[in-house]
Parts: sequence; structure tokens; C-alpha cells
Amino acid sequence: MESLTPNFFVNDIQTTISFYKELGFVVVNAVPEESTAVWVMLQCGKVSIMFQSFESLGTDLPQIPRTATCSMLLYIKVTSIRQLRTSLPANIHVVKDLEKTFYGATEFSILDNNGYLLTFAEDE
Repeated sequence: MESLTPNFFVNDIQTTISFYKELGFVVVNAVPEESTAVWVMLQCGKVSIMFQSFESLGTDLPQIPRTATCSMLLYIKVTSIRQLRTSLPANIHVVKDLEKTFYGATEFSILDNNGYLLTFAEDE
């Protein structure tokens, strides 16, 4: 195995792109490139995430629920966690603020615009 890049299904690709750009992500690929995307890959440093519209699924993969739900979180290791936390725009929903964990990491968690949970962590 060489890598793992999650692909999340969302209702609104454009709003999702805007949200992740506020976190420092950039679009590295989109389909189609010329008009409103139905799939996009975003990247920040070594972290890549893909988003795809529910609509683009059509009738493919009927096992995937057609609503944005998630029983997992993305655990993203960062450097300068305190700077990242203070640089977040006010509209970002922080669900758990900076906290030192029992395993030595400093973390905080946010919800993205789709309700997906992102936890940022640094071994300070």
C-alpha cells in the first residue's frame, strides 16, 4: 500500500471547497475543470482529501447512503497547532478546543460545513 485518501460525499462541492480553503487547502484536481465540479481533490501539505457530489453517483454504489453522515473523524497531524487554532476564521465551528491528551498530543476538533469531524493534533 502506498497511500490513503478519503473520498467524502457531499451536497455542495463549491461550499466545501470554500470551507477547506479557509483551512489552507488548495484544489489540486477537479472534474470537470471547466464548470461546476462534481469531484475535487484538495491538499494541504501532505494531507489530501477528495469530495464528490451525491448527485454524481447516480445509481452507482447503492450501498452508499445519499446523506452526509459519518461515524469517524479525520485525525490530522500538524505543526504549530496553537498558531493554526488562533488563525481559524470565526465562522469555523470548534467542537473541542485545545486540550492536552493523556497520550501527550495537543488537539482541537472542528466540524466542517458538511458535519464531518476534523481533529488536528501535534505532539508538543
